[in-house]
Amino acid sequence: MNENIIELSYLVAAVLFIVGLKKLTRPRSAVLGNQLSAIGMLIAVVVTLLHQSILSYEWIVAGMLLGGAVGALMARSVKMTSMPQMVALLNGFGGGASLFVALANVWDPATGTSTIALVSVGATLLIGAVTLSGSMVAFAKLEGLISGKAIAVPGNTALNGLLVAAGVGLATAFVFSPQLVFIYALLAVSLILGLTLVLPIGGADMPVVIALLNSYSGLAAATAGFITGNTVLIISGSLVGASGLILTEIMCKAMNRSLRNVLFGVMGAVSEAVDEDAIYQGKVKSTSPEELAMLLDGAERVVIVPGYGMAMAQAQHAVRELANALEANGSDVKYAIHPVAGRMPGHMNVVLAEAEVPYEQLVEMDEINPQFSQTDVVIVIGANDVTNPLAREDKGCPIYGMPILNVDKARTVVVIKRSLSSGFAGLPNPLFAMDNTLMLYGDGKAMIIELTASLKEEASARAA
Repeated sequence: MNENIIELSYLVAAVLFIVGLKKLTRPRSAVLGNQLSAIGMLIAVVVTLLHQSILSYEWIVAGMLLGGAVGALMARSVKMTSMPQMVALLNGFGGGASLFVALANVWDPATGTSTIALVSVGATLLIGAVTLSGSMVAFAKLEGLISGKAIAVPGNTALNGLLVAAGVGLATAFVFSPQLVFIYALLAVSLILGLTLVLPIGGADMPVVIALLNSYSGLAAATAGFITGNTVLIISGSLVGASGLILTEIMCKAMNRSLRNVLFGVMGAVSEAVDEDAIYQGKVKSTSPEELAMLLDGAERVVIVPGYGMAMAQAQHAVRELANALEANGSDVKYAIHPVAGRMPGHMNVVLAEAEVPYEQLVEMDEINPQFSQTDVVIVIGANDVTNPLAREDKGCPIYGMPILNVDKARTVVVIKRSLSSGFAGLPNPLFAMDNTLMLYGDGKAMIIELTASLKEEASARAA
């Protein structure tokens, strides 16, 4: 294929990536953005496969068939509640793919040995291996294979600094003396670094980690593009790396966290144990769907706060039905979206979009917080950590300083949970024991369905 056609095609693909990324910034245009980006990737893949340097397609076809089968199986079998760990896993696969591109370059004596190629190999190995092992830890935490809480690593900050210095030193040594011993040592150091970066991070900070690992996977792809001389890989990887880092910074500001601490894995400090009995005993008030229906029947303003518990119960469609019933009853209904609600960036937006909740009803934290004092009823479904007043009051807790949804300012707060169990950060929530809070115990989906039915009965009785 003519080189000019190849470069022009890569340029078209790059433009589609940029426009698609821009469209992804708004929920209403996100689907179009995803489609444009997919078309761009299709063009890039097809042109690369038609390039004259591709001499044999057997392994490519085999890889496409195997990968397509695995991808189709995962798409059909993975539940929406498991999407965060799936994203973490795919981030790791991206870093691992770039890692093996670098290793293939080292093992093949026919590949380029220019300074740019050698520097790219070192950078790709370092970033790709960190992404791979770090993402596997994030996946294991989210999947419950290991503790989701912060796992202390002795001397973590100093150790991470030492590992980074060793990694950069080994990569530099490889550039000046391309020997396999430096590569294998760099691989080992980088894999360990990925573990020590992510293990100390837990609780509500996990969405930030996923965003950062996504950025790492993009950077690894960009450096792999320099190894293979593929322009579109450099561009697409740079876009993913930059956008992921920007998203991480935005989320850090939303959580009052330091990007430097995220980069060096020193988030999620462990606090002293909080006495749950002292917080809850004799203060928690339970309610029933019938009682809540009478309360909601006269509510003018209702705010629904979705969290991981809603996603876990697959209650998003039931929540939409409740909102419809409330609106039919004359209530103004909004959804309060915390930047890190759930287990990945935008988790609640994705789940609610699946239930076709109108975009204009989704209100971000900074905009909704001043409105809680004028809200009649707030319904919290599983959003434990992002509504926890300890973030404002307890300087020793892992989430201290994280801006939360100030639901406790509303006239009445209804929390739907199976029990008083702690959230992902492992902390009790004083909100449950406040005077204006009512607890509705049970499965989120079942309780919402019962509440909707009771509300409709209440409305019918009033109309009669």
